[in-house]
Amino acid sequence: MEIDRLAPLRRPSGRPAGFQRWLTLLFLHWEVDPAVIQRTLPAGLMVDTYDGRAFIGVVPFTMRDVAPRWSPSVPGISHFHELNVRTYVVRDGVPGVWFHSLDAASTVAVLIARLHWKLPYHRASMRLEQDGDLVTYESRRHFPGPKPGHFSGRYRIGAALRPPEPGSLQHFLVERYVLFAAKAGRLQLGRVHHRPYPLHEVTLEHWEEDVIAAQGIERGDEAPMALFSHGVDVDVYALT
Repeated sequence: MEIDRLAPLRRPSGRPAGFQRWLTLLFLHWEVDPAVIQRTLPAGLMVDTYDGRAFIGVVPFTMRDVAPRWSPSVPGISHFHELNVRTYVVRDGVPGVWFHSLDAASTVAVLIARLHWKLPYHRASMRLEQDGDLVTYESRRHFPGPKPGHFSGRYRIGAALRPPEPGSLQHFLVERYVLFAAKAGRLQLGRVHHRPYPLHEVTLEHWEEDVIAAQGIERGDEAPMALFSHGVDVDVYALT
């Protein structure tokens, strides 16, 4: 199957359904047996691999100015921290993301996403603190299960990196503009558009998590591959 990895980078036609800012993103990835990932996917999705290698990712970050196209952002609703567990998939030659779980520090966001988008959101308590180049992030899931669902990390932001070239592992892991969701008994596709992530090196001083194991996926004990981005402004398009 031929996979077009450049088409998703282009802006979709039509008007965006909403706008978001994704800030202070830490990308952590572990290699996992492709067969293990495949068993977790719904019918119609195939695990996407890089040189035969599959990956599971944990991405803690913060959301700002989340709002539909017709409304300004609302303090107390439009700003919250989030953490997702994700893997990489392909359908009909289109590469994208499958979210195993998404934790958010906003009850309203969790309810809307679960009811409207049918995405596996969970309510969590979260804390993000930044002191210069040192960032501390903490997340603890409250409801619904599976639990436990905890992440904590402390890391230092390093030097800026050159934009990853298409075909590189960094580009494969980070530059994803399509999500798939199981809604109303069928797979649907959602698009986002933003400039390429401005990436930085990162040094992990501490990390621990069990949000991957909560999804029934076993990863290795090795330290994850890590990248950081200060963030991007994002146009979000409706599921189709």
